[in-house]
Amino acid sequence: MSEQTLEYFWSRREIMKRNAAEVRWSHAVNSRSQLTEAITGPIHMIEADIVMRGRDPKEPIMAHPPDTESDITLKEWLEKVKECKKGIKLDFKSLEAVLSSVVLLEEVLAQASWPVWINADILYGPGGRATPLEPQAFLFAVRNLPTHIVLSLGWTTGWTAGIDNAGYSWSMVREMEEICRDLKHPVTFPVRAALLAQSLSQLTWLLQQSHR
Repeated sequence: MSEQTLEYFWSRREIMKRNAAEVRWSHAVNSRSQLTEAITGPIHMIEADIVMRGRDPKEPIMAHPPDTESDITLKEWLEKVKECKKGIKLDFKSLEAVLSSVVLLEEVLAQASWPVWINADILYGPGGRATPLEPQAFLFAVRNLPTHIVLSLGWTTGWTAGIDNAGYSWSMVREMEEICRDLKHPVTFPVRAALLAQSLSQLTWLLQQSHR
């Protein structure tokens, strides 16, 4: 994890060790009830998905494809989480959602002292069938976000039980390194855990390319 994320929870004495395994996550927090539960529970990082509403008014909402409806918008979601000072990870599912969210994010997150991660799958990965967001378009859209915000940049992946699934190839990690080489934001790489063992050399190499 980004060192600043770990230090945030350590400094607040919310974790007892400087160990990322101590950090508790709540995933797919895409409704009002789920957000209330995450805010009031023993959670450190709240993860949610962002898509565009499927009808007017077109605006970013909290939902995971194929859903295009939700009972909470991104604006409402951010207003609630900023009061609790928990870390957040926003997973963008389309470039349209990113472009429509950036201005709002710049306003709300400019003074954020809590951990903020912005996630998108920008490359094809092992078994990946979903179309990734175009890397340069995504990075251009988020270029003006505060530099303490962590970019979580991943690959679209797939996994099938009962077969020998391929891991992350050298070409996949080299392409990611080239994309990230000159970024000013801290970067973390979300990977599919089931593919980690057969990709250890490639992913270790990727991490070693930066002191961050």
